[in-house]
Amino acid sequence: MSAEQSAKKPTLLLNCDLGESYGSWKMGEDEEVMPWIDLANIACGFHASDPSIMHSTIRLAIEHKVKIGAHPSYHDLQGFGRRSIPHSSEEITQLVIYQVGALKALCDFEGVQLEYIKPHGALYNDMMRDTSVFHAICLAASSFNLPLMVLAKPDNQNYLDIADQYDVPLLFEAFADRSYTDSGSLAPRSHPNAVLKNSDDIVNQVMELAKFGVVHTLSGNRINLDADTLCVHGDNPESIALIQRIRRALTQG
Repeated sequence: MSAEQSAKKPTLLLNCDLGESYGSWKMGEDEEVMPWIDLANIACGFHASDPSIMHSTIRLAIEHKVKIGAHPSYHDLQGFGRRSIPHSSEEITQLVIYQVGALKALCDFEGVQLEYIKPHGALYNDMMRDTSVFHAICLAASSFNLPLMVLAKPDNQNYLDIADQYDVPLLFEAFADRSYTDSGSLAPRSHPNAVLKNSDDIVNQVMELAKFGVVHTLSGNRINLDADTLCVHGDNPESIALIQRIRRALTQG
């Protein structure tokens, strides 16, 4: 390992997708996970959530001093935003502005700042593989003067160059419980080992990222990932316990 890789990196901020309930349907353990994270990606109504859920999640984030981000998606309640839906670039810009604007209005009502945008599901994946989608989302982000959260890869320069055209800062994220390919992409969910299930493996991956900025891929290779934040999931009591363990590990270094 090089001297550069050996240098200890700053602690990763923890981000989590929240506010994904809908009406009487409860999704996730928002009350339990919020005290352990730094950034809350709040659903904006297109893949989950509704005005009441959005508002209560904002208030929960305020209570725990967690920064708030908008989590827009394709309009896909039935598919939870995991289906790629064809749109023109203009339509993508519009749907992101519509959702972020709704969340920002509720944040304004509570007197709290909206801090960033993180697309959800298929919209996130399409953004990372199709530069026309990335351009469209950067345009939307620029209208709010907000940073955009994107997937950290070994080479982020193309995304940085595009974002610079819109004067949009980027937040690079890695994933605690997802496997990586050699290109730095997340392994497709169709792969049997796409999701790490052993808590020790997950914590080991987190600490490699936090300390050295590297991750081991499915093929056994090691790639560099310079991440600002780490995505965790709070879907059940086991995942809450894992987030607590990750937080303690990052705090202790």
